[in-house]
Amino acid sequence: MEKTVNALGRRKSAVARVYLTAGAGNITVNGRDLKEYFAEDTLVYIVNQPFEVTGTVGQFDVKANLDGGGVKGQAEALRLGIARALSELDREAYRSALKSAGFLTRDAREVERKKPGQPGARRRFQFSKR
Repeated sequence: MEKTVNALGRRKSAVARVYLTAGAGNITVNGRDLKEYFAEDTLVYIVNQPFEVTGTVGQFDVKANLDGGGVKGQAEALRLGIARALSELDREAYRSALKSAGFLTRDAREVERKKPGQPGARRRFQFSKR
């Protein structure tokens, strides 16, 4: 039986549960193909970055469940999940390359909440003297 490594990736309000197995490089997201799920080439590139950095393109199959957020947040959450799974699989070989590329760091920036009595988080209504 081949080993499956699972990891979690988060970005903004998106959560990616990633299952990594040795395979032919197929990436399935929510039961759909990667290129079908992420129509933009830039998002596909973001998802594939950990494999390019470690030189493992086409060596692993990825099955991912994505939930919440927008397309960009989901792509970056998936990237973090894949990077964490690769790091867990073989620490000596992949961790330093992934860490120097910055793929193992969780981007903690979240949307600030809207405050009462103003139109946005920091924005105020226009001041009127008279």
